Amino acid sequence: MPEKTFHCLRCGKCCCWPGYVRISEAEIEAIARFLQLEEMEFTADYTVLMADRTGLSLIEDAAGHCIFWDENSGCRIQPVKPRQCREFPTGWNFPGWERECAAGKLLYAKES
Repeated sequence: MPEKTFHCLRCGKCCCWPGYVRISEAEIEAIARFLQLEEMEFTADYTVLMADRTGLSLIEDAAGHCIFWDENSGCRIQPVKPRQCREFPTGWNFPGWERECAAGKLLYAKES
């Protein structure tokens, strides 16, 4: 049986799931450069120290969505999005992701 391959449709469901989006120092540098901000400015305005103090995460908006998710245009940092985002759903996912994600729905649709 052929292995199923995930092809992101950029529906944004993973961007709208509350929780940490961990970012590395290299990702901070890349995103800050992309946004034309100083790294310290980016860190102060767009990151939070994770509760376990093991690193920084992108902040969420009031609805619990990634601060860089825009419902009309998608990911505002798509070319430099963090590894965690690039690796969804194989590197990380959330319970029931395949029922929320547009590509997951297609991938796991029951065959008639």
